[in-house]
Amino acid sequence: MPITTTRSETGIVTVTVDYPPVNALPSAAWFELGDAITAAGADPTTHVVILRAEGRGFNAGVDIKEMQATDGFDALIGANRGCAAAFAAVYDCAVPVVVAVNGFCVGGGIGLVGNADVIVASDDAVFGLPEVDRGALGAATHLARLVPQHMMRTLYFTAKNVTAQQLEHFGSVYRVVPREQLLDAALEVAEAIAAKDTRVIRAAKEAINNIDPVDVKASYRLEQGYTFELNLAGVADEHRDAFVSTGKPLAANTSGSTPDGGHA
Repeated sequence: MPITTTRSETGIVTVTVDYPPVNALPSAAWFELGDAITAAGADPTTHVVILRAEGRGFNAGVDIKEMQATDGFDALIGANRGCAAAFAAVYDCAVPVVVAVNGFCVGGGIGLVGNADVIVASDDAVFGLPEVDRGALGAATHLARLVPQHMMRTLYFTAKNVTAQQLEHFGSVYRVVPREQLLDAALEVAEAIAAKDTRVIRAAKEAINNIDPVDVKASYRLEQGYTFELNLAGVADEHRDAFVSTGKPLAANTSGSTPDGGHA
């Protein structure tokens, strides 16, 4: 099964994603992932959720090939709504969510990790948003929860990655460990949380969310509005087609025109 759930005797629910080859999730899978996380938190016997992945990397974002192979806008809208649902499920989960990040965490993966409560990562993990290279926008909301403001802007505009070690330095990643120790590291912090009174921890999760300075769900949906503009202008399709056919970003537009046909 691509998304599986296991439960320990101490109330730790582990949700595992496995979509070979790179964990790029089709539209339906984002909803499925969100449902799995929400259901885990809604169970009163759950104390902590661990979100992890099998394979080469934690998450490669949406399945762009699915979008380009589907007529109309259903796959695109599904991916946007699915990502919003999955990100919100992590944020709104009634108990803390610990993410264990292996390898690459890009695109939609940043939305999941940025909304999590605790992050542990393998020493080969990298995090990034290649959105501008795909003709899209989004998850700057979540990247801004991982790095300082100007670093977020630099990473966003350049589509460059940041390492787990850098995020540990910024204080957003709790621990960096060799990949073979990643699950154990996630379980260690999860066990420490699970040992607390879950009634207090659940109240603490809700309280922390309510004092958050940014409404992550509303700000992410605002970002998606700009992506829809790029889609209506045909810009996003050009970039996605280039990625599907060559695996590389589309060459820079040097005409000086903005997406709506005006001039910069």
